[in-house]
Amino acid sequence: MIAALLVASAVAVPGNFLLYEKAAATKDPNPEHSWTRSSRTSAALVVNPCQKSTLAQAGRTSARTLVYTAVPDYSKSEQVILYASPDAASKAVKDLGAAARSCSTRDYRYTTAPARLGDEALVVTGQSHQGGKPAVGGERAVVTRRGNALLLYTVSGEWGKPAKADFKQQTKDTNRMLAKICQIADC
Repeated sequence: MIAALLVASAVAVPGNFLLYEKAAATKDPNPEHSWTRSSRTSAALVVNPCQKSTLAQAGRTSARTLVYTAVPDYSKSEQVILYASPDAASKAVKDLGAAARSCSTRDYRYTTAPARLGDEALVVTGQSHQGGKPAVGGERAVVTRRGNALLLYTVSGEWGKPAKADFKQQTKDTNRMLAKICQIADC
């Protein structure tokens, strides 16, 4: 067990491992479209209801983040984070769920629901509200833990009232990554 934890903590999320690496490396001629890439272990979660840089940082050993932005109102992201142990990754999921509950406001609300993916998962909805009703603007994310790995897929844009179909692409991406994450994670 100790040997497995040492091996898992020594592994990094390699370049070209994420699903959108090829797209992120391709130059888009439209100046309003861009990709940012990061291998910083300290990168903020791409789903971060309280906008706290310390959310889910404890126990990280490696991370890789890709964010696509199309001005003015669309973005998607992919983030894979490895933790020192499955317990540390599980705590990250729980802390994210707690942040979603505590950082909603009257004008922008977060909700979470469990999902049947990996070892544990949440679907996270961020939604603008106006006059107590869903307004245009929000984010949809699938956050999944498998072993000591955390997988995050998000889409933000001009969403209306939340619907299950809003998570179709993120769920598809999560399933594709779950099929290969055990190459680098302690599953």
